[in-house]
Amino acid sequence: MPKPLTRRGLLGGSAAAAAALCAAPFVRTVRAAADDRLGGLPVRPPSGLPARTHEMTLVAAEREGAVLGPGRPQSRLWSFGRPGEPVIPVIRTRVGDRIRARLENRLPVHTSIHWHGIRVPNGMDGVPYLTQPPVQPGESFAYDVPLEDAGTFFLHPHCDESGQSGRGLMAVLIVEGDAPDGYADSDLVLAVKDWRLDDDGSFLPFETKEGAGRAGTFGTVRGTNGQAGPMRASVPTGGLVRLRVLNVDPTRILQLGVEGGEAALIATDGQALQPVSLNDLQDGVWRLGPAMRADLLIQAPARAGERLRVMDYGSAEPWLAAELTAAGPRLGRPAFEPRPLYASVMPRPADPGAAERLSFTFGASSGQDAAAEIAAGLPPGDPLAKVLLDNLCVKDTSLWAINKVPWPAGPNAALPPPLGGLVAGRPYLAEWINTTPHPHPIHFHGHTFEVLSYSRQKAMPRHLADTVLINPRERVEVAFTAAPGDWMLHCHILEHLEYGMMGYLRVA
Repeated sequence: MPKPLTRRGLLGGSAAAAAALCAAPFVRTVRAAADDRLGGLPVRPPSGLPARTHEMTLVAAEREGAVLGPGRPQSRLWSFGRPGEPVIPVIRTRVGDRIRARLENRLPVHTSIHWHGIRVPNGMDGVPYLTQPPVQPGESFAYDVPLEDAGTFFLHPHCDESGQSGRGLMAVLIVEGDAPDGYADSDLVLAVKDWRLDDDGSFLPFETKEGAGRAGTFGTVRGTNGQAGPMRASVPTGGLVRLRVLNVDPTRILQLGVEGGEAALIATDGQALQPVSLNDLQDGVWRLGPAMRADLLIQAPARAGERLRVMDYGSAEPWLAAELTAAGPRLGRPAFEPRPLYASVMPRPADPGAAERLSFTFGASSGQDAAAEIAAGLPPGDPLAKVLLDNLCVKDTSLWAINKVPWPAGPNAALPPPLGGLVAGRPYLAEWINTTPHPHPIHFHGHTFEVLSYSRQKAMPRHLADTVLINPRERVEVAFTAAPGDWMLHCHILEHLEYGMMGYLRVA
């Protein structure tokens, strides 16, 4: 068994949980060389372009938007986009650039910006009370974000996230520079998000206790890029299309497939891997939990007017997420043999098997034991010891936990102690165990980790991620090099994190 990280027995539940799962064989997908899709990727050459600083103001404000479509009632949204702009804005930059963004809060409650998947300094991570003060109504906060990694990322708040992002408060961030010149003929963004809307355009409750204790509360209107229904776009006939798919839904797990054309997975959570044909994956789909991203390279139809469809097979009835129609003269692209993107440059453990081993269990809240652990609090000398959380950042009860310890709930909740302490620059191999009957997309702030193995998903390639979907009663192994700071670890089904499946690791 892996050696658990200890803090007065905090992780003592890991061994019992692992024993309960031992009936499922621990199949390491890295056992075959063909499964390692990270080797042999080309090195990104110097661009020769000067680094740019993008000065911007992101105004979080209420606005009207026609999510339901033309001629339908409008909705009162929260958005970083100004009126007339997309509800979910797309920011395009280049690797090596820098973003200096001033968040202006014109909402009636406090907010922040978490730069999901971006390796930021800890003070820029956007977690109220832990890494920065909450940005109160009428206040502003300056973010300084270096863009060391190319890829597909997004921005969102981190308290009352189900309500704030549920109303639309998010943005897509594209960091270009991971592809050779002429790699694709079209570059499209597909941000999939359901909306909790009534027929009159008003919002329904964003959470229910029944949903929070199960798989989450699902939306009533399926949508893409801030609008109801699928994305429809024209693409060059016979050309190559890079489709950046983001699951920005609070609950839904997508099962992505493509009909009417060839497609390959070329990046996971923005990070390159050797192209994998969707046909070679289990059931011909790639599963995306909330907050996960997948870049696909797709061959457009050979004849103008023909269509291909991007489908979600995870719902009761297959759902059309995007319809791409070939237009214009046929391009002279050769047979579909997707080239790889440039390799990622983040630190990776050279030998994960030699790294220090950790174990974390994601399960139900354990009641009194959990309350006793939280009551212990941080040491009096800790600078965060007296921080009290407000009702935007806690719920009235806990349903979920990490290692039997939930995020605090109820009035006068204090910032809890970290789940454990790591050493900056040291490699770690973590076993993450899901003991529940529901899947959990687990996100680790400030890090891109290498997903080494799954106990139940046998056809998964080795890949890089910042969020990994763990099936019910499943274990995964991930490897990473620890970066200094206080970093959140949580499920990204938003009701799950808000009702307890959240904590943080302290790296010093």
